[in-house]
Amino acid sequence: MIVSRRGFVASSAAFAFAARAARAAPRPFFRSHRLPIGLQLYSVGAELRRDLDATLKAVAAIGYRTVETAGYAGRTPQELRAAFDANHLACTSAHVQPRGTGPEPTLSGDIGRLAADMHVLGARHVVMPTFLFPERLTLKPRDGEGVGPMLARLSAELTPDDWKATAAFMNDKGAALKREGLQLAYHNHNPEFAPLGRGTAFDVLVRETDPHLVQFEMDAGWVVAAGRDPVELLKAHPGRFRMMHVKDVAKGGEPNFAFRVQTTSVGQGIIDWPRLLAAAYAEGVTEYFVEHEPPFVRPVLEMLGESFRNLEALRA
Repeated sequence: MIVSRRGFVASSAAFAFAARAARAAPRPFFRSHRLPIGLQLYSVGAELRRDLDATLKAVAAIGYRTVETAGYAGRTPQELRAAFDANHLACTSAHVQPRGTGPEPTLSGDIGRLAADMHVLGARHVVMPTFLFPERLTLKPRDGEGVGPMLARLSAELTPDDWKATAAFMNDKGAALKREGLQLAYHNHNPEFAPLGRGTAFDVLVRETDPHLVQFEMDAGWVVAAGRDPVELLKAHPGRFRMMHVKDVAKGGEPNFAFRVQTTSVGQGIIDWPRLLAAAYAEGVTEYFVEHEPPFVRPVLEMLGESFRNLEALRA
């Protein structure tokens, strides 16, 4: 078939337009960026303690490939690593409490022992999951007071100097972990976004920490629970966030700074995930962990499966 010059030019232009349109069209976010969809194991903490192997098998069957720990579920690091390996799960991050009295290591304890545990697990990041409470505050509920209300009451009493003390603690521990080949990060809840002076406690933490020693893991659900826009938070602190908890917030909740949030399956709540994930990746976030908070309105593994499928199909 003979094609005229005019026809050739027209068909070439149409092909170029189609190619540009294909490149511009949103693509599956995680697959196009070759990012695994991870899971924060706090979501299945009770199930892990009951039956570690069966729970990890169910997590892997959903499709999760990376996990972040929140404690050892009554096992040793060696036992956890063996269970992860058996289910083809990579543990890339671990939440470690700043202080504690139990058998598991803390950031206030032996950093060498903590680092050894992290290397056994394969974790690269050590995440501090909460701020410090000064010694003047007693971590004990009042009569009839739950843990959440107690934490909300005590966090409201923290001063700018208290938050600076948390930042100094993280700089110190971040330097010690860096020497062990590990990176410290901080995970937010929502009290960090309560008004404090001319800004917020989160502003203090970012300003007072060394970017080379302390990164941040954004919990998107808690940011939204505080009435903040996680995209704007990313843009306000470029380069500080490297990890994210992918947590959706159910409709109808009121913004608060008091540890209150009702989560739902990712994609079923109020967060605009295509917008947020595109912005997060552009700002350097490369690790994403789904997390659900109790109380659960449905079996948690069912919700985690729905979240995974929604994220796998999500285009951004």
